[in-house]
Parts: sequence; structure tokens; C-alpha cells
Amino acid sequence: MLRLVSLKLGRLYRYVKLAVLGSLAAALVLNTHSLLASLQRNELSERRFLQLNKCPACWGTSWCRKFLNGQLRLESWGRLRLFDFFNVKNVYFARYGEPREGSRRVVLKRLGSAQELADIDTKICRRATGRGRCDLLQAVHATEFASLNGDVRLLTPDAVEGWSDLVHCPSQRLLDRLVRRYAETKDSGSFLLRNLKDSERMQLLITLAFNPEPLVLQSFPSDEGWPFAKYLGACGRMVAVNYVGEELWSYFNAPWEKRVDLAWQLMEIAEQLTNNDFEFALYLLDVSFDNFAVGPRDGKVIIVDAENVLVADKRLIRQNKPENWDVWYESKFDDCDKEACLSFSKEILCARVTVDHNYYAICQNLLSRHATWRGTSGGLLHDPPAEIAKDGRLEALLDECANPKKRYGRFQAAKELREYLAQLSNNVR
Repeated sequence: MLRLVSLKLGRLYRYVKLAVLGSLAAALVLNTHSLLASLQRNELSERRFLQLNKCPACWGTSWCRKFLNGQLRLESWGRLRLFDFFNVKNVYFARYGEPREGSRRVVLKRLGSAQELADIDTKICRRATGRGRCDLLQAVHATEFASLNGDVRLLTPDAVEGWSDLVHCPSQRLLDRLVRRYAETKDSGSFLLRNLKDSERMQLLITLAFNPEPLVLQSFPSDEGWPFAKYLGACGRMVAVNYVGEELWSYFNAPWEKRVDLAWQLMEIAEQLTNNDFEFALYLLDVSFDNFAVGPRDGKVIIVDAENVLVADKRLIRQNKPENWDVWYESKFDDCDKEACLSFSKEILCARVTVDHNYYAICQNLLSRHATWRGTSGGLLHDPPAEIAKDGRLEALLDECANPKKRYGRFQAAKELREYLAQLSNNVR
């Protein structure tokens, strides 16, 4: 009976696959002329495609000259709008520069799906007029994004607290950093909000409210050793970041030596974001195999999706001393049988100095046997060599890091796991 069911499901899958392929072929035939036209023109130099007409309800304009001058071109199939249906995240790959002079690959992001971007317009209209549709350019000037224009000296916590994960519990020190490092202005370097133009202030605030990823990349830049992709610039509702390499999931079945090295780097990232000289704790609230990428030359692991990063200022926590501020916080294991599950309290992350969240997120969702991704299971360190499996230490450390059995067990397991992976990595080199 089970065999009969599986055969029927297999036939159904083949029929559906053939139907989809047939539909695509028909669409290609019917739209041959428009497809050829889209291959010939450079949409990245078109203001409407960039949604430059939405500004200042946009991400910025620092790279508009490069876009509009045709210095960026979408790669191959990215030029075909027919395939936008499959590009739900609105992420594009492009070449920057002249081919004869040596172009490089960059990643372009709209920072949201088509529906999410439409929702931004609706929210702005509702905040300004109470209606879902309006003249966006007029409406944005009647929102809180414009109320901080004029002679306002500083961007303060009470003005933006809770707007997004980045500023769920902002300190003045963090906000000064965001303004000082804002890359969408020619006068960057000052923490004074009033030094920005009105349009630049609105762009900064709208980015902070709807998708703060560019601000994370700007405030904690790769040039200073932070494990994030390099921010390049924006035009309208399109931002450009440096292309890092293939996503982490493509290394799921890489040789054991490679996976050990990647696992060690991931634990080092968890440590760096948790404990650093700046006393900012950056907690990753969304951890999955497609949020990281690996450099093809240096093999370095980089975070390529930084939308959901909560920043807690440890100096402020020590200063204010909220209840239980100095009690170590242990994240609760979440066995939800789904991909990329995490259990956390933003309020507690904002109120404790010592937190194991990043170790927990990396171990549970990427490294341990509890990690699942696109039908795979067992985590990045699945199927270790026989001698390592027999020893049992790796499995024990991963289990304790993901689902600790002892009080504060994850803290100790994470430390030992970093050291053990470093030892294994050195042994295999």
C-alpha cells in the first residue's frame, strides 16, 4: 500500500514539474520580443526600476550616479523580469565597473519582497493621512520621519526605541554611532542629526524603521573586522553590498576538514558578537544556512543577512542595573521540528550583561544534530570521521551547546567547543 502511494506521488510530482516547465516554455515563446528587449537594455540605469521616485521614502542616493551612468548591469537571467516570480527576496547579482577595466560582482537588494515594499508605502500613507493610498512624497513629510527635521540636535532613544530589532533597546552611544557612520550623506562623521539634510534624515529613519540591515553594515563595518558583508551604497530602494561567495548551505556536504574550519569560524563569530572591546552585544535573531556566505579565496565566513540583529549596550546595562542585570542568562532550547527555530526574549537580551544567545543560535541551527535545512539534517558537522565519532567529545559538546543539561553548561561547552574545533582544524591542515 505504501509503495503504491509513493508511486502515485512520484507520478504526480513529475506531472506538476512538466506542467510548470511547459508553462515557462509557453511564456518564453509568447514574450520573446519583450524578453529580448529586456536583455538589451540596462534596467539598473532606469529611475523607475530603482524606485528612485519614492525618495526620500527610500534607502539612499549615494550610488545613484553609478547606477544611472550604467556602471552596474544585472547578470544573465537577472535581466529577465519573467523570473521575478521566483526571486521572492528581491536579491540580484550584478557586475560593477567596465568589463575591459575589470568589473566585480556585487549583490543588489531591495530589502524586502514586492509585498513588503508595498506595505511600507501603505504604512507611510496611513500614518500621514489615515488612508492606505496617498501621494507618498507629500505624505512622508507628515510622518514622524520628518518630525525630527529642523534643528533637532541628536537622535535620541525615546524617539526610535522599538522601531526595529536594531533599536529595540537603543543607547545614546549606539544612536550616535548610527548617525556618525551613516553612509548616505556627504557629511558623515558627525553624530549631530541636524548636520544631515532633511531628505537624508528621513532616509535614515525610514531605513531604521523598516529594514535596518544597511545601518548594521555601516555601523559595524567589515573594514574594522566585523563579520558582515561590506556596504557599498544605495539608489532609491536598491542597496549594493559586496559579493562574498556561495551561501553556507552549499558547503553542507563539503569535505570534513572544510566543515570543521567553517564551524570554528561560526563559533568565533558568536564570541566576537557577544564579547568585544566596544561593549556592544550584537545578537543574531535569525540564524540559518542562507544568512552566511563563504569567501571562495580566503574561505572566510561572513554574515550576509543582517536585518534581524539586536544590539544591546553593555555599558548602559551596567550603568542602569536593571533587575537581575548581572545574572547569567541561558537561552531555552527550542525543539520545534522546523527550520531555523530560536527561542529568546528581547527584553532579557536588553537587560543582561552575560548572555549565551549567539552560542545557542549557532549550535542549534547550524552545527548540531538538531539543525535542519532544506530537507537535510544533522548540522554542518554531520558524519564525522570514525575516530572522532568514537571519541564522543564533539557530539557531547554540540549537544551541551544546543541543549545544555547543566546550569550554565552552554557557556562552558561553547568555550570548549571553540578550542576543540581549533585543535581539529589545526590537525587537518
